[in-house]
Amino acid sequence: MPLFNLPGVSLPHKKGTAKKTPVAMPTPTSVLIPLSMHIGAPATPVVKTGDIVTVGQIIAEASGYVSAKIHSSVSGKVKNTDTTILSNGRKVSAILIESDGLNTPCETLAPREVNTLEELVQAVKDSGIVGLGGAGFPTAVKLNVKSVEEIVINGAECEPYITSDTRTMLDRGDDIRYGIEILNKCLNPQRVIFGIEKNKPECIENITNLTSNIENVTIAPLKAMYPQGGEKVLVYHTTGKTIMEGKLPIDAGVIVINCTTLAEIASFIRTGMPLVKKCITIDGGAVAEPKNVVAPIGTRITDLITFAGGTKSEPKKVILGGPMMGWSVESMEMPVMKNTNAVLFFNEREATVPEPTACIKCGNCVNACPFGLDPKAFVQALRAGDDEALVNLKANICMECGCCSFACPAKRQLVHTNKIAKAKVMKILKERQEAKK
Repeated sequence: MPLFNLPGVSLPHKKGTAKKTPVAMPTPTSVLIPLSMHIGAPATPVVKTGDIVTVGQIIAEASGYVSAKIHSSVSGKVKNTDTTILSNGRKVSAILIESDGLNTPCETLAPREVNTLEELVQAVKDSGIVGLGGAGFPTAVKLNVKSVEEIVINGAECEPYITSDTRTMLDRGDDIRYGIEILNKCLNPQRVIFGIEKNKPECIENITNLTSNIENVTIAPLKAMYPQGGEKVLVYHTTGKTIMEGKLPIDAGVIVINCTTLAEIASFIRTGMPLVKKCITIDGGAVAEPKNVVAPIGTRITDLITFAGGTKSEPKKVILGGPMMGWSVESMEMPVMKNTNAVLFFNEREATVPEPTACIKCGNCVNACPFGLDPKAFVQALRAGDDEALVNLKANICMECGCCSFACPAKRQLVHTNKIAKAKVMKILKERQEAKK
């Protein structure tokens, strides 16, 4: 894999909600909870239509090693097992729960005693926690390792608009500190490095003060460049280690964990309440009252925007996540999930995509790529039907960050081509691997 030759691109930050303390929204009349809110196998329902459920009760069990439990985010009655279409176009099973408005907690919930790695992994499995920075990888799998040299805590939050992690670092310092103490106790890393972009000085100051007497913790102020929060980019800029092609951070002795993920782990150990709600940034030019909202998982987008005062103009595009790596949605009935950190409502000016023109071969896309890839060559190889060229160009290691599209003066939608090229190469590599068996 090429070395990280450049940090990416400089984006407008647009962190207009950074100083807005999260506000809990009223419980919606119903929630639609997808059974695929994580990387890996969908969860298997353990409730049926007509069942009465409480907040924190298991409604779907993990169905494999790479999977995650799912819990009810409200108390009420299971109406049916339905389906929903996620923002990436996948049709998945979902559980519709009609809320009784009481938010009655599950009676069996209790704090956990965690002193060993085995107890930590089991607790995280039971919590249903996945990577909350956006990836959705089951966290228990990530923590189930034999040894680790460094733990990198991701507080970069490099995409424009999103400030939910910022609020975690400002409002949930006790959970973050306790989470670090648990990681130190159970994993015994040499170093814990907390990476925070320099455009968040209040977060740097707060986390520095909170961890000042924990000997192995280092705060790493990072240049505010996108995609600073990308896992491999973050590892390189905090530890100096390069994660090679086909390898994971743990292969270099590193675990990366999002700061909100860490806070949720600490909260579960302290209270026994699993992951049932999420802080979500509501922003964009069409939003009447941009804010950070604490919402039950499964809340529909239409309920979120109502709580944010509605829209002041017709949204031309609604995005789950950030403007660089988020997904546009077709229906306001779509539910927010465990790894939803923002919903952006863009007005016509923000959502208008410039018409692309011919490639001028300036090389900006190559210079902007953190991995030194050549997106314009992907286009040429796809047009020529040259699969071998795509393999040699390493299209499979593209992180789909969108830096190439942002940097392109011809406004070509290179990231979309990258996704096609990446999927093609991944299929080819899989077929070759299976042929060797």
